[in-house]
Amino acid sequence: MKVIGLAGWSGAGKTTLLTRAIPHLLAQGLRVSVIKHAHHKFDVDTPGKDSWRHREAGAEEVLVSSGARWALMHELRGEREPGLPELLAKLSPVDLVIVEGYKTDPHRKIEVHRAANSKPLLFPNDSAIVGIASDVEVATSLPVVHLDDVPAVAAMMLRSAMPITELLVSQGT
Repeated sequence: MKVIGLAGWSGAGKTTLLTRAIPHLLAQGLRVSVIKHAHHKFDVDTPGKDSWRHREAGAEEVLVSSGARWALMHELRGEREPGLPELLAKLSPVDLVIVEGYKTDPHRKIEVHRAANSKPLLFPNDSAIVGIASDVEVATSLPVVHLDDVPAVAAMMLRSAMPITELLVSQGT
């Protein structure tokens, strides 16, 4: 398995780019998974549903299964948030894991930059950024592709992805 990140400020278009790149990667015969970091309390369950009620009652984990999908929810209940290496270890094997967020972690990342955000570029201060997808020209020696050039972004992801084992070793896990 290999891993590549998409990092950038909120509103840069990471999710939009990711949802456009995934079908392109699938069309190449790759199996792709995503880890998305949320900076706020979020819920993937509907209040009042049985699984929500189980979690609210204090269950540490609730696994919901159907003929279409299954989902495992784990409540931290005051424990520390697991790091990216711990979360990667929980995934089923695929060809490529794309990490959205975790912009300060040391895994290889492609910066997603949108000029309209009026935010500074991350790459000058993050040596883990290996390429940039932007809607403007960027003065750098790093590879730069246009945000709307999905095949070029997907190719950059594949070229830049690092083996998960390399990430785990670098993190001491």
